[in-house]
Amino acid sequence: MAWFARLMYRALVWKERQRARATDKLQAVPPSGGRPGPTEGTAPHLVIGRRGETLAYWYLRQAGYTIVARNQASRSGVGELDLVAWDGPTLAFIEVKTRTSDEAGPPEAAVSLGKQERIAKTAAEYRRRLKRRDVNYRFDIVSVSWDPAAGYQVRLIKDAFPER
Repeated sequence: MAWFARLMYRALVWKERQRARATDKLQAVPPSGGRPGPTEGTAPHLVIGRRGETLAYWYLRQAGYTIVARNQASRSGVGELDLVAWDGPTLAFIEVKTRTSDEAGPPEAAVSLGKQERIAKTAAEYRRRLKRRDVNYRFDIVSVSWDPAAGYQVRLIKDAFPER
């Protein structure tokens, strides 16, 4: 299965590079009056975030993670876990941050202390529902950034922050 994940990840990176080139060429051209696309009417940052999460998903799959949940919302409304995955015997709660420029700093800098607390509370709720008391876990961040010269750069930061 690892070869399939590698193939999917490489195909997505290629697709995103093609999309970025087409976007650069078409920015000056007004949209046609055809049917609306699947992302039309959606805030651009949400579209970029969704694409980043998809890249992160396949990046982690090729790295050997077993993904068990995507966009797992808490029942209490505290927050959402972008990805939940097993990395061997360790359960990883993964926050994905995507940026298209470095103006605001690296993507992982957007995971503030408040965000870390919300992730930890949501993860605690998820672990309670697992009904396994002896599970090892950690909090990871996948940083996805766009570089016009190199395309998307995906970086995994294991054990990015402690439970708060």
